[in-house]
Amino acid sequence: MSNEQKYRFSWDLLGNIPLGRPNLGPRTRLEVYRLMQFTLRDVLERHVGAGETDRIFLEAGRMAGVEFYRHFLGPFDSFSDFANSLQAIFKEMDIGILRFEQSDLDSCTFLLTVSEDMDCSGLPELGYEICTYDEGFIAGLLEEYTGLPLEVQEIDCWCTGSRTCRFRARPAAPSA
Repeated sequence: MSNEQKYRFSWDLLGNIPLGRPNLGPRTRLEVYRLMQFTLRDVLERHVGAGETDRIFLEAGRMAGVEFYRHFLGPFDSFSDFANSLQAIFKEMDIGILRFEQSDLDSCTFLLTVSEDMDCSGLPELGYEICTYDEGFIAGLLEEYTGLPLEVQEIDCWCTGSRTCRFRARPAAPSA
């Protein structure tokens, strides 16, 4: 069995959407995104367990956040410019409605919400948070802006009865 990587990420893998989808364009239905995400999660959990699947989704989300920042955002002269641009692109791309509730640049801590998000808004209450990919995505975005490693934890989720997803970001604990 080879460890060769077939699909190392590059923006080329997203293709030339105007060329490839001249009539349908870049949009699709949310059900299709969730179908891909939750079938992939189901298969991964059966093969490697829930904990490893969460680590994979977190890592993929972080990579996506970094790449998204580099391709669509930064650099910025101020946090205000970063936050406003991020809020605008989340809404423009139908990712969700992003709000920064608290931002402390000195301690590099943030509290933010994403309403009407792609992962869980409208799902049944499950009793646990499910937005692991989003934790990584937000971490990647904030790390690219701040230049510091961050931990992002979802503390409220639609699936726990909240009607918005809330995330706390803070500097990552030093590795042992």
